[in-house]
Amino acid sequence: MKKIKEIIHLVWYEFVRMVLRVFFYPLFLMRAEGKENVPRKGPVMLLSNHQSFLDPMFCQLPLWRHMYFVTRSTLFNNKLFGMLLSTLNTIPIRRGEADVAAMKKIIAVLKEGEIVCLYPEGTRSSDGRIAEIKAGFSLLSRRSKAVVVPVVVEGAYECWPRDKKFPKLGRVYIKYGEGFTPEQIKELGDEGFSKAFNERLHTMQNELRAKRGVEPFDYSQKDK
Repeated sequence: MKKIKEIIHLVWYEFVRMVLRVFFYPLFLMRAEGKENVPRKGPVMLLSNHQSFLDPMFCQLPLWRHMYFVTRSTLFNNKLFGMLLSTLNTIPIRRGEADVAAMKKIIAVLKEGEIVCLYPEGTRSSDGRIAEIKAGFSLLSRRSKAVVVPVVVEGAYECWPRDKKFPKLGRVYIKYGEGFTPEQIKELGDEGFSKAFNERLHTMQNELRAKRGVEPFDYSQKDK
């Protein structure tokens, strides 16, 4: 029975992903680069910036590996929507507090060799910029031996800013950067890793903004 449930889950997950691909690529003219930086197997943490509600789809659709998503627990308050989310590899987390149970679940999933996608900013950007990602995520990598891959979604803010009820069409770029191995993270230390990771995200975003033909963000003070 357990095996049958797993098969049904995989078929459903793949069906949803294929349907979303059919709509998202033409509607948002999605372009992805750096997919080769995401390991084909083994534990991976994708740490992405957060511009819109659609970011989980933008992060997943260019990749063929299935992934788990860490989502705020309040999204499960609606029973119908919560049931749907639970079928799509989600890990609920209580925002604004130390959710030990969620952290243990993330580590357990990673140890099974899966991909977990997190949005360390905690909430959607208010202007498209990337908020500083604090130290602490290195602990998850050390415990699980996961490679940490930086991901930038650019253009999604213009498609669906947090002050708008509905999205609009546009062009969205996704970039998967070169990952940090657990050994590199250990060598850098928590603060060193946080600084290097932020710098890489900022560089990646401005590279994508250049391709969009828009003004780069000035992160020079933050990156010092």
